Amino acid sequence: MLEQLSELVKQFGNEAVVNNKSVPNELNEGVMDEASTSIFSGLQKIISEGGADKIGELFQGNNAGSASNPVVKQLTEQLSGNLGEKFGLSSDTSSEVAGGLIPKVLSSLIGKAKNPNDKSFEISDIVNSISGGQGNSAVMDAIQKYGGQFGLDQNNDGKVDMSDAMAAVEKKGGIGGLLGKFFGK
Repeated sequence: MLEQLSELVKQFGNEAVVNNKSVPNELNEGVMDEASTSIFSGLQKIISEGGADKIGELFQGNNAGSASNPVVKQLTEQLSGNLGEKFGLSSDTSSEVAGGLIPKVLSSLIGKAKNPNDKSFEISDIVNSISGGQGNSAVMDAIQKYGGQFGLDQNNDGKVDMSDAMAAVEKKGGIGGLLGKFFGK
């Protein structure tokens, strides 16, 4: 996933990094590499600190590109700090670069993951990558926590469990339909 994330950073890095006069040209590649690494490690940190629900919320609606989203804000602050520390960029420049990259990259990442016609990012691959393969239980916790809000409590017993999953799979045309319902498709 880090390689694919790096491609997204490069895609959006022209405006935020390459064409930014405050970032010396010899630092462009390093700054973009740091952005990719910071996003990936930041998402891993959120999961490791029990933030699976924050990641789940990132997939809801179109808020992945919003600077007010807690995940976007946390990753932007982390990248800004890293750029200042590692490359000696001013706090204004670091904030400008991070603010110009993080919302666009996350919005694109989540958009691609939610698009059934775009196989470059799969939701399950993202969750497994950022959770070190431990994402399935965290995702199930998020589904249980938010499942009722998204109509996943198929038998109206007040909880989302395997019986609901099986009923949803039958009604929605397979596991893709179930995940599509959960992630707003």
